[in-house]
Amino acid sequence: MGVLNLTPDSFSDGGKFNNLQLAYKQALNLNKSGADIIDIGGESTRPGSSAISVEEEWKRISKVLNKLKKFNTSLDTRKSSIMEKGIKNKINLINDVSGLEFDKNSIQILKKYKTPFVLQHSQGNPQTMQKNPKYKNVLLDIFDYFETKIKFFRKIGISHNNIILDPGIGFGKNLKHNLSILRNISIFHSLGFPILLGISRKRFIKDISENNDSKERIGGTIGASLFAIMKGVQVLRVHDVNEVKQSIKVFNKLLDN
Repeated sequence: MGVLNLTPDSFSDGGKFNNLQLAYKQALNLNKSGADIIDIGGESTRPGSSAISVEEEWKRISKVLNKLKKFNTSLDTRKSSIMEKGIKNKINLINDVSGLEFDKNSIQILKKYKTPFVLQHSQGNPQTMQKNPKYKNVLLDIFDYFETKIKFFRKIGISHNNIILDPGIGFGKNLKHNLSILRNISIFHSLGFPILLGISRKRFIKDISENNDSKERIGGTIGASLFAIMKGVQVLRVHDVNEVKQSIKVFNKLLDN
């Protein structure tokens, strides 16, 4: 999954692709580099970011969505009205970092259109989530969260095949939490759904490597991505598709006897 942020304030690439020409060029680049799906976002949810209006978010993404109908695309949004407009514009997947909790109508939209979605765990909201996050047991707390949500979705008739799980690296987690999730990610396979990880250029890489420039965390992204692949993770959400894809191809070839 290649990241296409159409925001002025995303933590890694804010402002780089926030016009139609640049966004389309980057989408072509992501596709050529091997992205199976392009994740389009118009609202930053980095730690400390503020929410924007529905009108502003749609203004940022609408022309790009129209231009990218030939690609497999996902829409990174927390708002049900944006989801519905995106689905009508041939979006293939909804990626909501709030776990469909920011806008309670989101669940009904996804049920109505039978659209696949990513169920992500997060603690708090972008404004507060990194202010001393706490868990009794981060793995079991997230596992229980997923289990409860899945039971509810099944009860209201949402298809098993439409759900992808994301434990939410960096969304209300400190370094210790993130490492525990990554080291033990296999626990979530027992729930029976594909797992997506968004680890690209994240702060935990900076905390380990002491490199504060988000654009210079490709090495850490590759290391974490290969580890995730070893643990059976099916989807990686990344900025640097070419580099990560290349590393996975080489890694798999070396393992191939």
